[in-house]
Amino acid sequence: MKNLSEQTILITGSTDGLGKLVARHLAKQGASIILHGRNPEKGKKVLDEIRESTKNDKLKYYNADLSSLQEVNSLADTILLDFKTLDVLVNNAGVGGGPKNSSQRELSKDGYELRFAVNYLSHFVLAYKLLELIKKSSPARIINVSSIGQEPLDFEDIMIEKGYDSLKAYRRSKLAQIMFTLDLAKELKEDNVTVNCLHPATLMNTNMVYEFFGRTMSTVESGAEALEYLITSEELENVTGEYFNGKHRERANEQAYDSEARRKLRELSFEIMNV
Repeated sequence: MKNLSEQTILITGSTDGLGKLVARHLAKQGASIILHGRNPEKGKKVLDEIRESTKNDKLKYYNADLSSLQEVNSLADTILLDFKTLDVLVNNAGVGGGPKNSSQRELSKDGYELRFAVNYLSHFVLAYKLLELIKKSSPARIINVSSIGQEPLDFEDIMIEKGYDSLKAYRRSKLAQIMFTLDLAKELKEDNVTVNCLHPATLMNTNMVYEFFGRTMSTVESGAEALEYLITSEELENVTGEYFNGKHRERANEQAYDSEARRKLRELSFEIMNV
C-alpha cells in the first residue's frame, strides 16, 4: 500500500459534510485530493479553505451535476486527461430523503428517478469510465458510501412510478449501491483493486439528515473516522466485496446477495450507460 502522500484520491460530494471533512483530513496527510461538487462558487471556496488549512497545494476542484449523465461523463473524461493515476475513488455524493414525507416524485436531468440516478447510477458510470485508470494505479480502492437504510429493488417498477415516496427511493438507491459493490469487487478480484461500501454513521449532523429527520444521532467526525478507515487501513488491503457498518463488517439486505437480482441491475445500468 502506498503512503498517503503518494496517493491521488477522488471524493465525490466533497464540498460539504462527510466528504469535505474527509478531504481535509487526507489533504492534511499529504494526499493529492480531487474535490467534486455541483456549485462552482462553493467549490472554489472549499478548495481555498482546505488549501489554506492544510498547506497542501495538491488539490483540484471539478464541477459536475451528478443528476446529468452527460456531466458525469464529462467529469470522467476531464479526470482521465488531467491525471495519470487514481489510487482511491470514493463515491460519496448523494441525495437524501428530501423534505419529510415527500410523495412528489423527482426526476434526474435524463428522466430517471432522482435518487436512483444520483446515489447509484452516476457512480456506476463514473467508476466504469475511470476503471482502466484505477486498475493501472493498483493497489487501488473503490469505496461506495451507502446506508444502513436499505430496501429491495422492484424490477417491475425500478423507477418507482407507483406508490412513490422519497425515503423508499433513497433506501432502494442505497441497496443498488451495495449490489454494485459486490459485483464490481468480484470483477476486479484479480486486478489488485478492492471494492467495499459502508454505512459511515447513523443520522450524522449534516444538512441532508436535518432536512429529512429534523434530528441527529451521531457526528460527521464519527462517520469520517469510519470512511477513512476504509480508505487507509492496511488491515483491509485484501478485503473486498464487503458492507461495513462503521468499521465493522456486517450483512446487508438479502437482495444484495441475490446474483440474479444483481445481474438484472447490472444489465439495466449498462444499458442506460451506453444510451
